[in-house]
Amino acid sequence: MDKHAQNTQERARQARIASNLALITRQIDAATERYQAKAGITGHKVTLIAVSKYQDIESMRALYLAGQRAFGENRVQDLRQKASELQENLAQPPYQAAPKPQKSIKWHFIGTLQRNKINHLLALSPTLIHSIDSIELALSLDERCKAQGRIQPALLQVNAASEPSKHGFSLESTCDAFAHIRARTSHLRLQGLMTIGAHTQDIGAVVESFARTKALYDTLRAAYSDVETLSMGMSGDFMHAIEQGANMVRIGSALFKD
Repeated sequence: MDKHAQNTQERARQARIASNLALITRQIDAATERYQAKAGITGHKVTLIAVSKYQDIESMRALYLAGQRAFGENRVQDLRQKASELQENLAQPPYQAAPKPQKSIKWHFIGTLQRNKINHLLALSPTLIHSIDSIELALSLDERCKAQGRIQPALLQVNAASEPSKHGFSLESTCDAFAHIRARTSHLRLQGLMTIGAHTQDIGAVVESFARTKALYDTLRAAYSDVETLSMGMSGDFMHAIEQGANMVRIGSALFKD
């Protein structure tokens, strides 16, 4: 492919992804307005995490140049590779004029974390770990953070639909587990909850899984002043999640679609 064709392709990619981001931003804003009207509140803010799983660096660069700064990865090795490659890519002409990506990009770890990968993940300084799914993992993570003298923000994962295929705490055990972990850790800062909506075509069941998680979140907020994050909703259901009170959504395919 010659230089002109490459440039044309790159411009088309940039325009497509920027358009996707603008559409999703409008949808987030509309869902936020509906939630605020229903709840009788103002000032609700929703953070968009772009899930870059399966995406190439060129598409991630296009999203970054469109203004997106928070990215999420499911695997430690992918986070390491993409963080390095994106930083290197943005350092090349003509992108080097953009804000320093190593300072402006916030990387979120959203997948299942194995204990033997904890040190590798901490070396990448993730902004937030979304997927604490056992007390044992929480205690191991806290121990490693303490050894490194760092505080790591994290979320407790809730299996709100009680699905055997999903990780996370049951609805019944979440609050007790949260309190147990908070009491026994000094360097892991649990700041909220994450859930994946029910895996079904029944929208009512999906909404119910979000509503149940929001009820747990409200209980925790009443007990802990620094609980602030409710991460729920993906490409197919993020508006339903926001309408139930999510303030963080994890969107992948809808951002990168053709």
